[in-house]
Parts: sequence; structure tokens; C-alpha cells
Amino acid sequence: MGKTIAWFRRFSWRDALASALPVAAAVAVAVWAALHFIDPAPSRHVVIATGAEDSEYLDFANRYAKELAQDGVELEVQSSGGALDNVKRLRDEDDAARIAFLQDGLSDTEESRASDSDVDLVSLGSVSYEPIWIFYRDRHLQTRLSALKGQRIAVGPPGSGTHVFALRLLQANGVDAKNSRFVTVGRAAAQKLLQQGEVDAGIFIGAPESAMVRELVATPGIRIMNLDQAEAYTRQFPYLHHLVLPHGAWDLGSNRPAHDLNLLATTTTVVVTQSLHPALVSLLLKAMQKTHGGADLLNAPKAFPAVKDTDFPLSKDAARFYQSGPPFLQRYLPFWLATLVDRAALAIIPLLAILVPVLRTAPALYGWRIRRRIYRWYGELKYLEIQVRSPDASESREELLRQLDQIEHKVTHAVLPLAFSEHAYMLKEHIDLVRRQMQAATAGA
Repeated sequence: MGKTIAWFRRFSWRDALASALPVAAAVAVAVWAALHFIDPAPSRHVVIATGAEDSEYLDFANRYAKELAQDGVELEVQSSGGALDNVKRLRDEDDAARIAFLQDGLSDTEESRASDSDVDLVSLGSVSYEPIWIFYRDRHLQTRLSALKGQRIAVGPPGSGTHVFALRLLQANGVDAKNSRFVTVGRAAAQKLLQQGEVDAGIFIGAPESAMVRELVATPGIRIMNLDQAEAYTRQFPYLHHLVLPHGAWDLGSNRPAHDLNLLATTTTVVVTQSLHPALVSLLLKAMQKTHGGADLLNAPKAFPAVKDTDFPLSKDAARFYQSGPPFLQRYLPFWLATLVDRAALAIIPLLAILVPVLRTAPALYGWRIRRRIYRWYGELKYLEIQVRSPDASESREELLRQLDQIEHKVTHAVLPLAFSEHAYMLKEHIDLVRRQMQAATAGA
């Protein structure tokens, strides 16, 4: 016990603390810089662009927001002018949107090209099929779009995916603005015009469960075009899919539809900027799985989300998610803690390169503080020695002797490590030497 106490007396906690504080500050700055610049923390607020306010995208986004809110991330839902407007917003560095819904097959349009933008977009996968519905007013059953030549056709507003797909399909059948009348209005207005008989046909995009589709199906005098060439369209337009809506899908009792419907469909794709933090990507993918993993009228359970889109490259983080599921830490830890641990793991290697030399400076700084104290005492001793030899010393020899005793007292009671004992003993010998000089000078006087 006595040896332990003696050791503590030989160790200066005050000097150790003073030496450790600069090192600790340097370590803290290094850790902060590593976490801030090497792998910044994910934002707790992110914006998603949906589409028109009456689209299914708004419902999807609100469900995502509810899931992300459970992990402390606010997903702000903003409506937009449509799919092409969403592409522009994502490519605009000044726009807050970092996530958006798009329809596969729009990347080659002039509006969606990157132009001078440096923002790269990646896909997180498709979340649903979007059937292209061709409703028409005719007593005769029609199976081909060429039958609409010369009629009034609602083709969706400019800038929307509906408008782009409608024009492509009509032009492939020889129907254009020269031989027909195109009405470019929104979905709600087009539905109303068709029901009132002010247009002869309308092309819409939406889920079979949507209110718009069900209302038009229930309207007397309006039919759905059963495309007998649906498979041929998929050969010319690789981003389109041939789907069959089985008879009775809407209502088994009344057998609606009365026969199988051959439909064309694109896919709804979630696209993000490549700069979106990987932790937010995995969190968003979990919300997509929960939202779209169920069955509906066109697909079996767990069919979505899936990699079915062709416009944008799949995110590397999304590819890992589809292959092995959520990151390991996010499976067992809260989002904020999993993110913190993950960031710390990524930063530890560059941190080691900084911390090793920094930590080595702590003992050197401690030793420098001890030596500085000894050198200060030597300076005081040197001053007394000069005063003793000076014939016109400003202070009496008794006062100088008293100051010498003070120096000796400080050295004797100083807390010095064992490694510096040699310096302390040498200093005491020099103090005795100066004392003898003082005594000799006093005796001579």
C-alpha cells in the first residue's frame, strides 16, 4: 500500500491532465472531421416529388412518410406536374427534391434529358405496374388503337407520362394531330369530358383499384379497349408489359369485367439522386417493401418492389438490399444508432492514421512540462548565483539565502516522475553549491 501511495506521489496528475487536454481536443477534432467529411450523417429531412394530387403516387408517398417517421426521418411529400417535371426537379441542384416517382420509358424524352446537369439519377426499383387504359364511347367492340382515327381523344396534359405514352401508342397506329383531335387536359377533367360525351376516347394511366378506373367502368356507354396486339407492342416498346386482367377481377358476382382484358402497362419506378445517403436508401427500401409487398389485381404477393425498369441504372445500395436484405445493423438496432455505429466503423481506418502519432505526443508533452518546471528553477538559481557574485547586489545576502531556501523547498516537495529524479538530485546539488558560495561571501564580508 505504501509503495502504491509513493508511486502516486511521484506521478503528477495535474501535468498529466494538462498534457492530455490538447491530445483529447485533437482526437475529438479528428473524430468529428472523419464522421463529418468521410461519411456525413444522413439528413433527418428529405423531399419526395409525387405527381398530380389525384394520382396514386400521393398515397404511396404518404405511406412511405409514415414508415420513415418511425425512425425519426421526416419525408416531405410534394406534388408536381407529372413524371417529366419530377425528372427536372431531381436534376436541378437547387431543388429540394431527392426522391421521385417516374414511369419507366421516359428517359429518352427531350424533357427528361440531363442537359448540362451534373446530377446523376439511380433507380431503387419498380413498385407497381401502371396499366394504360384506353376508354372509348362506341357501341362496337374495339381492340385496336387505329380505330380511334378521326375522333376526339383525351391524351393527358403536356409534361405528364400519360401524354408521352398516349402519343407514342397513337402514332404507332397512324393516329396523330393531323387526322384526329387531341385534347390535352388533366386526368380528372378528361374523365369528366368522357363521361359527358365531349370526347370520344381517353387514355389514362392508373391502378385497376383506382376510383377513376372503377367510375369509368361503371359509366354506361363507356368501354375498355381489349388490345389484341398487346404482345406486339412489347416488342416495339421494351419498357411496356403485357398484362391480363382476368374476368371477374373487379366483381365476381356480376363477373366484371365480363372477359379477360389484355392491357399494356409501364412500371412505377422510385428514382433518387445518387447523392442520397445509403442509410436513407435502405430505410426507403424497407418502406417500399412494406407498402408494395402485398398482392393486388395484377400481381402476386411480394412481386414488388422489383427490378423491372430500364431507364436508370440500379443503385448499388439497392442492389445489395435486394440481394441480402437490410444492412445488418439496421435489423437489430434503432436507425440512429445503427447509422452512428456504421459511420464510426467506416471512419476508424483513417482515424487510426491520425490518432497513432497524436497519442504518441501525450508522453512527450508530459515530459516537456516536467522539464520546463526544472529549467525554470534552474533559471531562478542562476539569477541568485549572479546576485551573489555581484558586488552591488540590490538585495541583501540574507534575502538571497531566503529565496534559495524557497527554491530548495519547491524542489524537495515537487511531484516528479521517477524518470526525472536524476534532474531533481542534480538541481539540489547545485542549490547546495550556490548556498556555499553565499556563505563564503557572507564570511568574507
